[in-house]
Amino acid sequence: MAGNQSHYLYTPSPALAAVVAGLFGICFLITLFLIIRKRTWVWLVMLFGIGMEVVGYAARVVSANNVTEKTPYVVQFTLVILAPVLMAGVIYVLFSRIVFWVVPPELRTMRFIWVPPRFITLIFVGFDIISLLLQLIAALLISGTNPTDSNAQQKINLGKDLGLAGVGVQLAGFGLFSIAAARFHFSSRKVDTDFARMNMTKHGIQTNWTTLLWVVNASCVLILIRSVFRMVEFSEGRTGAVQQAEWYTYVFDTLPIFLVVVLYNIWFPGNYLKHLGFRLPKEHRRLPSDPETLPMGNMRPQV
Repeated sequence: MAGNQSHYLYTPSPALAAVVAGLFGICFLITLFLIIRKRTWVWLVMLFGIGMEVVGYAARVVSANNVTEKTPYVVQFTLVILAPVLMAGVIYVLFSRIVFWVVPPELRTMRFIWVPPRFITLIFVGFDIISLLLQLIAALLISGTNPTDSNAQQKINLGKDLGLAGVGVQLAGFGLFSIAAARFHFSSRKVDTDFARMNMTKHGIQTNWTTLLWVVNASCVLILIRSVFRMVEFSEGRTGAVQQAEWYTYVFDTLPIFLVVVLYNIWFPGNYLKHLGFRLPKEHRRLPSDPETLPMGNMRPQV
């Protein structure tokens, strides 16, 4: 925006943004410590997402103190919009690792999991990448357009449509994932626990993986709440109610995402699973179609 016109339709609170940046900063340091301690390198994606929240709300402090400045507004808007997309992506990976940790190779079928096991990460991260790109372009168009531009309304409308598409893709992907994860929560109870217990014994892990699955499902609900809020925000545009007051953003975006981060700091995945590097070891990726996988009837201890 130009001149002395504020980028906000309300008076933003720099103090509140600073508190949120500080809270995410504490979570960033805790997550970094846990990643190094447990060598869960794939969780660096979550760390990067938390870092985006820290920088985003720090930029919001600057923007709240300089409401007519374009750069800090664009930075805070873009980073806060995109960070949860990265978090969703690493949760997809985590669910895939839980499946391969718990389910014996002969049961790793689409009928049992409702998703092709070999492509769990690829499918849902694919949704995430498309959503990320659409929301990135939308954020830049909406936050970076000056009202004095000759085609300002056209750019804002395009940004709004792309934002809706991006959040829609995220909602579709994450909604399907949430259904699969919730269904697995119940179907996994039918699986013989010997396979998971064998992995726990082999790698010296004492904590039960079922707690982590509860956390995955809880984080799904929280991210879905945030995604629905962003869908409403994009669909209403600047004339909508949610852009007229700051508390909507903090209650329906900031709070759910902060709770997701806190959940994984308390119940850190590295305490429940071993293989959380960027690539799952080959011996743990076996499927029923693989020649080295034993049929179910042969999964008995040899005498």
